[in-house]
Amino acid sequence: MTKTVWSPLQIVWFKRDLRVSDHRPLAMAAAQGPVLPLFVVEPALWRQADMSARQWAFVRECLAELSDSLACLGQPLIIRTGDVADVLQDLHESHGVAALWSHEETGNAWTYMRDKRIAGWARLNAVPWYEVRQTGVIRGLKDRNGWAARWDRFMAERAASPPAALKPIPGLAAGSIPSVADLGLHLDVCPGRQRGGRATGLDWLNGFLTTRGEHYRKAMSSPLAAFQGCSRISPYLAWGAMSMREVAYATWARQTALADIPRGTAGGWRGAMRSFSGRLHWHCHFMQKLEDEPRLEFENLHPAYDGLRPAQPEKNTLTAWRDGETGLPFVDACMRALTATGWLNFRMRAMLMAVASYHLWLDWRAPGEHLARLFTDYEPGIHWPQVQMQSGTTGINTVRIYNPVKQGYDQDPDGVFVRRWLPELANVPNRFIHEPWKWDRAGSILDKHYPMPVVDHLSAARDARQKIWAVRRGDQFRDTAATIQTRHGSRKRGLPMTGRKSFGNPRKQQHCGQLSLSFEPDSTHENT
Repeated sequence: MTKTVWSPLQIVWFKRDLRVSDHRPLAMAAAQGPVLPLFVVEPALWRQADMSARQWAFVRECLAELSDSLACLGQPLIIRTGDVADVLQDLHESHGVAALWSHEETGNAWTYMRDKRIAGWARLNAVPWYEVRQTGVIRGLKDRNGWAARWDRFMAERAASPPAALKPIPGLAAGSIPSVADLGLHLDVCPGRQRGGRATGLDWLNGFLTTRGEHYRKAMSSPLAAFQGCSRISPYLAWGAMSMREVAYATWARQTALADIPRGTAGGWRGAMRSFSGRLHWHCHFMQKLEDEPRLEFENLHPAYDGLRPAQPEKNTLTAWRDGETGLPFVDACMRALTATGWLNFRMRAMLMAVASYHLWLDWRAPGEHLARLFTDYEPGIHWPQVQMQSGTTGINTVRIYNPVKQGYDQDPDGVFVRRWLPELANVPNRFIHEPWKWDRAGSILDKHYPMPVVDHLSAARDARQKIWAVRRGDQFRDTAATIQTRHGSRKRGLPMTGRKSFGNPRKQQHCGQLSLSFEPDSTHENT
C-alpha cells in the first residue's frame, strides 16, 4: 500500500488521559512531526468483570470533549474500535508509524497484558514506544524510601502546554464513539452519575476549592455531607480528564491564597486544604502498590490467608449484599446510594467491603469486582489494594472490622440518609432506624417490605476477628509481613499533609477552549 505524504506519523495513544492540557506525550510527539491522536475502543476490555456501562458512559462524554479540543488544535481525535495491535498495524501499513507515544498506565490485568502485547508489536515493527509518566507512580521502583518527596518534585514540574497547532492528516475518517448498546454492555441504571468531561471536572474542582471544601475534614466521613463536602474529582482523575499535577498546583495555589488571609478569618479552610493535599499523595501511594505487584488484583498479598474464606461465595449472601438487602440498614443504604450515583465517600466504601469480607465472610474477589463496576471513578491501582486492605489480607494493615450499626448511629444519627435510600423504613422511629428488629412493630415491616438481617453482626464480627487474628500468630507470618512492609508500606505514619506553597499559582492557560484553573476569591460554583 502506498503511504501518504503525511507519513510517517507520531501516534499519540490516549488511554486514561483524556485531555490535551498537561499531556506530555502529545506535546513531545508534536515536536517530532505530524501527530495522529488515537483512541481505541476495546470491546474485550469492556467485557471484563470489573468494567461497566456507567464507566463507558462517562468515558464517552470525556472523549467527545477531547475530540472537540483536538479539532480546535487542527486534528480531531481518531477513534477506532477493535484490537489495538490491529489498529496500529493498519495505520503502519497505510501511513507509517514513526513512533508511538502514550502515558504509563497502572490498569487492571487485562490492560497490563495488552500493553505487553503492544510492546511486542512495537519491537517487531521497529517502532519506538515512548511511555511517559503522568502520576506519582514510579515504574520499576526499587525502594520506597523518599517516595513522598519524589512525588512532590514530580508534581512541581511545569505542566505541559498543548501544542500551538496540529496539522490535519488527510484521508482519515475521525470515526464514531460507540454507544453502550453498541458495545453490548449490561443495563446499568445510574441516574445520579457525574457527567464526564474536563469542563465539568474543573467545575467540581473549582467549587470544592472555593466554596464547598471548607468542612472537608468532617464531611468526608459522613455519607450525608460527603456528596457536597468532598471534591468529587475522582472520576476525572481516574480517566485523565484532569492531571494530578493540575490538581496539586491548584491546591497549592489555594493554600498560598489562604496564607495571606488574616488569622481567625479563614474558618476551616486551611485544615481542609492540608488534609486534601495529603489525600493527593495517598492516591498515588496506593496505585504504586498495584504497579509494583500486579498479582494483588487476584491473590492475597499475604499468602497465609489463602484458603481462609470459601473460594466460591455463598450466592444468597453475596446477592443480598450486592442488592442492598442484607437487613443492616446503614449498609444497604450505602450500597443503594452507590448503585444510583456511582460514587460513595471513602469510609463508607471501606465499610461495604469490610462487611462483605468479615460479617458475611466472602472472599474479596467477587465483592471487589462488583464495587469496581459500580464506581464511576474505578481506578484499579487504588481499588484492589484497598479491597485487600479492608479485607485484612495484606498482613501489614490494621484489621478494621466496622460495626455497621454503630457506624449508622455515628454518621446518620437521625436516619436521614437511611430513609432517603430505604423508603421502606420511613416509619421506623429514629432510635430504631439502624436496628429495626428491636422495634416493637418490626413485624409490620421485616420480612415483608425489608429483610431481617442475614447475619447477627456482633457474633459474625467476633468470629471473623478470631479467624483473622489466628492467622497472624507465628514467626513465619511476621517474617513475610516484614517483607511486604518493606516493599509496599509507607515510610512514616502518614504521608505529607502540607501544601507546597512556594510553587505559587498555576499558570492560567487559555488555549482553544481549554479552561484555566482560576481561584479568585469571588468565584462561585453551584453543583447539584
